[in-house]
Amino acid sequence: MGHRLGNPGMSIALYFIEMSDADFFLPVTGTVMPRFAGIATFMRLPYLAPDDARAKEVDIALVGVPWDGGTTNRAGARHGPRQIRDLSTLARNVNRASGLSPFELCRCADLGDAPVNPVDLMDTLQRVEGFFSHLHGMGITPLVAGGDHLITLPVMRAIARDRPLGMVHFDAHTDTWDRYFGGSKFTHGTPFRRAIEEGLLDPCRTVQIGIRGALYNDTENDWGQQQGVRVIDIDEYHRLGVEGVLAEARRVVGDGPTYVSFDVDFLDPVYAPGTGTPEIGGASTYDAQQLVRGLQGLNLVGGDVVEVSPPFDPSGNTALVGMTMMFEILCVLADARQRRRSSLPRP
Repeated sequence: MGHRLGNPGMSIALYFIEMSDADFFLPVTGTVMPRFAGIATFMRLPYLAPDDARAKEVDIALVGVPWDGGTTNRAGARHGPRQIRDLSTLARNVNRASGLSPFELCRCADLGDAPVNPVDLMDTLQRVEGFFSHLHGMGITPLVAGGDHLITLPVMRAIARDRPLGMVHFDAHTDTWDRYFGGSKFTHGTPFRRAIEEGLLDPCRTVQIGIRGALYNDTENDWGQQQGVRVIDIDEYHRLGVEGVLAEARRVVGDGPTYVSFDVDFLDPVYAPGTGTPEIGGASTYDAQQLVRGLQGLNLVGGDVVEVSPPFDPSGNTALVGMTMMFEILCVLADARQRRRSSLPRP
């Protein structure tokens, strides 16, 4: 696939008239429609409703989950998907560093937002799980924009039914708490405890990178490690360096199906202030890009970028970071999907 319609003088009407089936799943180029024009979609990809006949042709779906009902303090991540879409006008087609062109490797589309209920947490979990179960049934790989981090749980419920997933998790927090306020088991601080308990996530194939910040007590992070989760806190992260962290992450997850979850508070708040639970002393955006690029070759089956909270960064810079990290994850997801396709026996 490739843009054969890149003539800067071509009208937008003629562009869509002459679009081939292959071109349909490519982003609208900035040489045809200005970046400030058109309807905002993830990466300027075509929008398709999940029940559209062409949705069955999609390899990777970019989907928003505009919900932050699991947030325990600074809400606002429900607005993340919309602002990430807006900043997606700055996306382009080829990863300069890796050379990967995800839109050439796979058919990608914006499949809209998962249905949510802003006043009912349990109903939202069911709605989101149902939405991604539908996509999973069509063989579509999900790339998700949150929303708070609890949204990862229903996505995993949808795609980890056959066998538990491994996970590469970038975050300032382990999100393996048990309960908040005495009884609340479902918050943005508990998704991976629930996922391990439900058999969705293999703790021995899970690595959490960048963990830092003060604790309520000195046993707060013990549970995950007792289950076998490999935790690389920020001090070890700096001792190992990017290459050492990647080597350890690849060792932990191995060649089994693996999910990538990227909380923007993994980054130092100087790079991503628009998030609900910022922790100083985090990673740089450059390191984050290097880390995600270093996941190329793993058996990746889905991913997300969560906790972008536009009310705390009206400049849009945090959403730009979120969009860019989605693009980096999209590149390695598309490469992984193409590798799996290439390894299938020919009929």
